[in-house]
Amino acid sequence: MLLEAFNDPLLGVIQSRIVMAAMTRGFCGPNHTATEQMAKYYAARARNGVGLILTEGTIVHRAGDGYNNVPHIETDEQAESWQQVTDAVHAEGGRIFCQLWHCGRISHADYTGGAAPLSSTSRAADGVNRQNNKPFGQPRGMENDDFEAVISQFVTAARNAMAAGFDGVELHGGHGYLIDQFFDARVNDRPDDYGGSVPNRCRFGLEVVARVLQAVGPSAVMVRISPSRDMGGLYDWPNLEEMLDYLVPALRAVGLRMLDVSCANADYYKTSGRVVRMIRPAWKDLLIGGASLSREQAEAELSEGLLDMVTWGRALLANPDMPRRFRAGAPLAEFSRDMLSTLA
Repeated sequence: MLLEAFNDPLLGVIQSRIVMAAMTRGFCGPNHTATEQMAKYYAARARNGVGLILTEGTIVHRAGDGYNNVPHIETDEQAESWQQVTDAVHAEGGRIFCQLWHCGRISHADYTGGAAPLSSTSRAADGVNRQNNKPFGQPRGMENDDFEAVISQFVTAARNAMAAGFDGVELHGGHGYLIDQFFDARVNDRPDDYGGSVPNRCRFGLEVVARVLQAVGPSAVMVRISPSRDMGGLYDWPNLEEMLDYLVPALRAVGLRMLDVSCANADYYKTSGRVVRMIRPAWKDLLIGGASLSREQAEAELSEGLLDMVTWGRALLANPDMPRRFRAGAPLAEFSRDMLSTLA
């Protein structure tokens, strides 16, 4: 199944069930624009048979940045720069979604134009920002006007992405970034309607999803969540089952039909694979995940109906031709960290 083309009700005909996961690369051009080299990088994966590409995290607004040299999609210049990327991927038979990203408190005023990072809390994240080797900035808990402003930033970014030729967008609701900072009870300490109970902690994320769906439609919106992942050790959302029992039906209720369960390079079966098995009975629409599976393991997840498409990240950095290697029965090259220093 993995290497066969298939016709998805929302996405149409896809050349394989292989998905390139979103991975931060840090090679944007001036003013946080996409570049010709980025177009070549993504097109190479489509040329070799990757069915769906999820771009690196792309910042929806300067206030949500937290990394060096990552692309944005806030201004007309930034949005127009992505057209060369989408054209190149489509010319090779691939589909491509833009991952929309707001870092929340995983940031520093160095990246936000001097403003305090926004979050569900006023507590700074532990540790040091590896981008500037400074402690994470003191965030400002979002207030009433902030919610509409940030939701509007996601909506504008989604519209910009569609105007730039993307097939859709993926809303980053995982890995400890802004939306996940509301989901996660260990971070979210709010006493208001956006904190405390499970429905309240899910409220902001659901509002973002609903508004983006209204703007661009259900065939163009995917959400990434990471309820169980590796964050310096295996980590689950508190009240994991209760959260999933509420959030998954609620996402369907607002119209979402595509979900990405990510594990941040952790063991799939100990993290997102567990989550997939917990939510699959309630989620009958497009479900993707994987990241660390062998081809045989991926085929098993597909044949059992647990996943509809399978993600790979670092394996596709090391093997732009991974689908061809799978067809030929050839071994995969090993990923090494020096591959992160180039865009190839």
